[in-house]
Amino acid sequence: MTNEKARKPELKVASGDGVPVKPEKDRKFVEALSRGLDVLRAFSQGSVILGNQDIARLTGLPKPTVSRMTYTLTKLGYLSYNPVLEKYQLSSGVLALGYAYVSNLKVRQLAKPYMDEFARQTNMSVGLTCRDRLHMIYVENRLPPEASLLRMDIGLKLPMATTAAGRAYYCAVTDSARKLLDDAMSEKYGPEVWPEKKAGLERAMEDFQQHGFCLSLGEWDRNINTAGVPVRLQDGTIMALTCAAPSYLVSAEKLRESIAHQLAILASDIESLGV
Repeated sequence: MTNEKARKPELKVASGDGVPVKPEKDRKFVEALSRGLDVLRAFSQGSVILGNQDIARLTGLPKPTVSRMTYTLTKLGYLSYNPVLEKYQLSSGVLALGYAYVSNLKVRQLAKPYMDEFARQTNMSVGLTCRDRLHMIYVENRLPPEASLLRMDIGLKLPMATTAAGRAYYCAVTDSARKLLDDAMSEKYGPEVWPEKKAGLERAMEDFQQHGFCLSLGEWDRNINTAGVPVRLQDGTIMALTCAAPSYLVSAEKLRESIAHQLAILASDIESLGV
């Protein structure tokens, strides 16, 4: 049986300031709130409906704790309970929070016409993403007028290590923040997988230092070529702007030699809007 008091607090890379979350060393940190949010995050890992046992497995939290959290979150309207399956799913309260964030994101509104024009000229999808721990999340995606491929819904999560969006963010942060990300990804992927992921990030750093952009050529999806550049907002927030297309439409050479440079110019134009 799991001893909740003996459970070692998990080291996490926070979404906001990038500082690791160490509950046992931070008196201001409310661990109960953190656990409740971890329960909600469990639903972003693929399954739309989960039982308490599933959530306990995904979060590492003791099942009695999970039971209390799911009960409370259901009462607050963030989860709904299916009595037939005896499982939970996200409810409208979560949607309201996400919509409030996206709808009030000024850069998203101002960048849309620029992204639309870029999509039209290059025949590529153009995305704007922000970081969530070791992932990047789409907050906007624009398509060329006649394209039906690569429709990335708002809220879609991308892994940081293998995507152009994640690599652009990784290359733009400070050395200390990058070290925290390295430590967290090393723990996540383990010694067998992490060296390969790290090598891809190092190649991205070389591209970024030489050209101002990052690439992911079939590394996230073998059929997709993507480029990414950071966008730095006035409040210090770093986002990532990406363009993507099937490799049979846009070759790696064309992306590297031409389109990725145009994407870097687009990012500069968005930054100049003063958001």
